[in-house]
Amino acid sequence: MLPKVTVGRHCCAQSTNPDNYRPLVGDALVDELKELARSLAGVRICQINATAAGGGVAELLGAEIPILQAMGVNADWRLIHGDASFFEVTKAFHNALQGADLDLTETIKQTYLDRDRACAEMIEGCYDVYLVHDPQPAALKHFAKANKARWIWRCHIDSSEPNPHVWSFLKPFIEEYDAVVFTMEEFRPPDLKASRVVFIPPAIDPLSTKNMELPEDVCKRALANAGVDLRRPLLLQVSRFDPWKDPLGVINAYRLVKEKRPEVQLALVGAMAGDDPEGWRMLETINTESAKDTDMYVFTNLTGVGNMEVNAFQRGADVIIQKSLREGFGLVVSEALWKGKPVVAGRAGGIPMQFPEAYQDYLVSDVESCAVKVLELLQNTEKRMSFGKAGQEKVRRRFLLPRLIRDELKLVKAVLSL
Repeated sequence: MLPKVTVGRHCCAQSTNPDNYRPLVGDALVDELKELARSLAGVRICQINATAAGGGVAELLGAEIPILQAMGVNADWRLIHGDASFFEVTKAFHNALQGADLDLTETIKQTYLDRDRACAEMIEGCYDVYLVHDPQPAALKHFAKANKARWIWRCHIDSSEPNPHVWSFLKPFIEEYDAVVFTMEEFRPPDLKASRVVFIPPAIDPLSTKNMELPEDVCKRALANAGVDLRRPLLLQVSRFDPWKDPLGVINAYRLVKEKRPEVQLALVGAMAGDDPEGWRMLETINTESAKDTDMYVFTNLTGVGNMEVNAFQRGADVIIQKSLREGFGLVVSEALWKGKPVVAGRAGGIPMQFPEAYQDYLVSDVESCAVKVLELLQNTEKRMSFGKAGQEKVRRRFLLPRLIRDELKLVKAVLSL
């Protein structure tokens, strides 16, 4: 049996009741959501991914599952097993789907297939719909025992130009699914032949501890306790320590900014995911760089930085950076905009769709332009405020959790032909 993730309602009690979202998203959406839940009474749904913490997928599922259960939907969340060698392979697959090189040996293939086969044997046949996330468990349907269940594969990665060898290996498994979901149409590989393909962008939970309103004094106290000087401007990037998030590029941009604004500080905040061995190596490199500069701060969930602290950092920062080179969606962009903060970000993946139209020129492609845009915002308080206000409104309209749950429940109904 695959282990079940239990999401404690006590940690997000306010956000389990869909009615609490009405002031933010309106009555029509909440009413539609509740009607969809009623129409799925008795349907058993199983979400499957590779880790319970440390990444965007885990964060989404941790927010979704309690709401679904509170509405009476029979929804569970289960994890696949994996050892270090398996997660080295699947992280390489993740990078390869974003276009990175990989020597796809028979050993790599076998490591992947053996683990997915073993996990498939542990799948219970008591669900009507399985939603499988990203490449780690993509072969589960192929190895699972035949039954009447429907299977959906959800890709959170920019797979628009995948490594051809890895894509050729994974593609037959993915095409066996009853539906395939991408964040945006551009991410669909051109040769994918699937019976149903839909496009559903992720969303943030505005009522979670990571995104809920916090008093200004609480934010200031959290930053001061972390060693940040409240009298000086703070730049911030919140992300996994992943080369695609370009934390070293952020550091280099910060150094350019510091040449003109020597008082500026930089905080890099990230969570370590159990299925991302590459993150530990990147963290070591970042720590080496931060040791050279007393105005640089590095925090992780391992040092006691949780969702509340991330919230405080995002609300306390002057400018937020998300200098991704490749990106699936980038939940942290919506998080920052929701808090009324300006963002300078890489023009990658799903990031541009989150930016308000009037501020698209704060999407950058290199270190130098990143530094220029950060300096521009630091020097213009009015622009920072107007950017943040426009971003917050766009997130409210398009990237809040009830919309995501509605879209996914509509897909579940469609694959079940209800």
